[in-house]
Amino acid sequence: MSKGKRPNQSAVITRRSSINNRFTFTFYFQALTRMLSSPSRFFGELPGETGLRQPLGFLIISGLFFAGASLTTISENQILMGGILLVNSVAMPFVTAGISFMVITMSMGKRMTFARLFSVYAYATGVTLLASWIPLFVWLTEPWKWMLIVIGLVKGCGFRWMQAILVVAVSIFVVVLSFWSLGPVLAFIKGALG
Repeated sequence: MSKGKRPNQSAVITRRSSINNRFTFTFYFQALTRMLSSPSRFFGELPGETGLRQPLGFLIISGLFFAGASLTTISENQILMGGILLVNSVAMPFVTAGISFMVITMSMGKRMTFARLFSVYAYATGVTLLASWIPLFVWLTEPWKWMLIVIGLVKGCGFRWMQAILVVAVSIFVVVLSFWSLGPVLAFIKGALG
């Protein structure tokens, strides 16, 4: 290697972490920076064998920040609400990735691992959680998250743009339908507890 061309230290650390599927705070901040600067490139460079450790770690750290920051706008039952927000921020990407996985497998017959699909949902959600706690920003961060997921499906999973948009649209429809169906049950539970 010539004297003037040394490898970028952060790129070396990121590649080494990706190979080992280890989660570190260095990896978190590098992934965050890369997601914010070029999500298309980030998803395109996801390793072929993606594990759950790094995307889940990324999601949990972002979820902790989201839950903690959200408590600045909540005055009652802060510990309970913080726990609910944290569980929701980590569980929903699993749910939506699972729905998308079923849609992809049943309708498109495309083969991919759940870990790879989940990593797209985890990174996209993790980035947007950092701004989602600000009141009314959900109107910006939610479309941004779904746009990042579409980019991730295209660049990281090999979908065509129309396929990715269709997968996201069906997933959103199923999630909304599920919550709408569960509405009466949740209202009954809330009334019974309250």
